[in-house]
Amino acid sequence: MIDADFEVVRDEAPPMSLARGATLVRRARAQLGVGTSTWWFVLPALGLYAFIVLIPTVRGSYYSFTDWDGLNPVKHWVGLDNFTAILHDDAARGAIKHTVLIAIAIMLIQNAIGLLLALGVNSQIKSRNILRVVLFAPAVMTPVVVAFLWQYLYTPDGAINRALGAVGLHGLERGWLGDTSLALWCIVVVIIWQFAGYSMVIFLAGLQSIPAEITEASAVDGAGAFRRFWYVTRPLIAPAITVNLMLSIIGGLKLFDQVWVLTGGGPGYATDTLSTLIYRNAFQFGEFAYSTALALLLTVFVAVVSGAQYRLLRSQEYA
Repeated sequence: MIDADFEVVRDEAPPMSLARGATLVRRARAQLGVGTSTWWFVLPALGLYAFIVLIPTVRGSYYSFTDWDGLNPVKHWVGLDNFTAILHDDAARGAIKHTVLIAIAIMLIQNAIGLLLALGVNSQIKSRNILRVVLFAPAVMTPVVVAFLWQYLYTPDGAINRALGAVGLHGLERGWLGDTSLALWCIVVVIIWQFAGYSMVIFLAGLQSIPAEITEASAVDGAGAFRRFWYVTRPLIAPAITVNLMLSIIGGLKLFDQVWVLTGGGPGYATDTLSTLIYRNAFQFGEFAYSTALALLLTVFVAVVSGAQYRLLRSQEYA
């Protein structure tokens, strides 16, 4: 008869320490090769990136210091002559000015309109879902198609002048793209029309991530609509503001499609940007070395401006 109080004693291994467990895991990973050869999986992507981006960038940077015309295999090192020529080229200086103006205008106006649209469709209006689709639709259209559409609207007998004439405003009718004082801003209008909805979607994502309790509490405390936005909503959507400003400034600095289709850089050089000037010099005039120097200048300019802007905006997010 076995005593009921008898307990069977089992052989149990002592608990393994965390340090010993980690050591055994490292040994097993080393034996299996795990963690030591995984970088091989990155090589295909790195090779493709090097072939598409790094090698052309290095070669183009080298050509910007030569007199290569794009066809002749013989090329000579000319040092900084191409960059010196940029400083003395009126067309290049004008293109830099136009590029900066377009980028600043797009960054400020597009994001202001996008934010207002986001605040509107984030409200409880019944048609907000339809409005989101309609306002975002231009952003998914091909830039070339949008440019051709607006080119027709801007013609002397186009829809804009006809609409002005229909309401008796004949004095405001213009040859919009042929006016050197208006053509650049006509391009800005096209870009803003197409991409304000894109900015709206990013702002809307930030607005919808804000808990309703926070805004309701500020309203209960007596804060008005503007104070609620400035002191509550704005700090909470700071990451969305950073993203939108970065995308718009970079897109504005490298703008090409819409400018080339609408005006081709004209009338004269009134709407030339760095991108259109690079294209014209390279493929129409055969000045490849000079064009690569312009391209290198644009690359450095975009990197410096976007990097400085990113650091500034990120610091404001935690201010």
